[in-house]
Amino acid sequence: MITVVVPIFNEQDNIKPLLDEITQAAKLVPISEIIYVDDASTDNTYDTLTALRDDFPALRILKHQKNAGQSAALWTGVKNAGNDIVVTLDGDGQNNPADIPLLYAKYENEKAATPQIMVMGERTKRNDSWIKRKSSKFANRIRAALLKDNTRDTGCSLKLFKRRDYLNLPYFNHMHRFLPALMMRDGIKTIHVGVSHRPRVSGVSKYGTLDRLTAGIVDLWGVFWLMKRGRRTFETTEIIDAEEFDNVHIANFT
Repeated sequence: MITVVVPIFNEQDNIKPLLDEITQAAKLVPISEIIYVDDASTDNTYDTLTALRDDFPALRILKHQKNAGQSAALWTGVKNAGNDIVVTLDGDGQNNPADIPLLYAKYENEKAATPQIMVMGERTKRNDSWIKRKSSKFANRIRAALLKDNTRDTGCSLKLFKRRDYLNLPYFNHMHRFLPALMMRDGIKTIHVGVSHRPRVSGVSKYGTLDRLTAGIVDLWGVFWLMKRGRRTFETTEIIDAEEFDNVHIANFT
């Protein structure tokens, strides 16, 4: 079963339309839980969510007492998810829940050969301002060159992954921007699927171009450091003599 996690901050007008669309997607894929994490909104986001609880039985509501940012809200949602498979998407309505079946189909096709997978949406056409598109394109090029994460659009929030794989990652603020590299560091295969992207209908963006740039530079070098000191995994080899070695495996670094 799938848990959909939606971090949200001051998006009161986008909640009901997005919940309707997630519910429609649940007719095609096994979504049994929708977790909204209210990151200490200052509008009527929380009241709107609680008023909709009876209309959407799968809805669970979590609330931060203090604003902690998107990465913290995502971590709270994934930590509290009741299913092993998690899908994340933004609460502004620009990600289309109708694309969730595309990610799930890819996961189903690949999981037998590669149990550890993250399937990521890659926006085929962005509906954002000119400056946001250009700055993201520049940042993606720098990040990809340094981290070698084979990802052109890490900013797309529509992603599918295993809950335990995510919770094994080192947590830090803004980590959501570097999930492909962090997953690869743990030996998890990343797969890209083309998805749609819609213009924002209600509300305003909560992130400025300068904010992303200044935080991103520091974070990028931190993730680069983590990649250079990635986890070492062990590959177990056949025991040569079970009696002599008393059932102790010989492990080789990979």
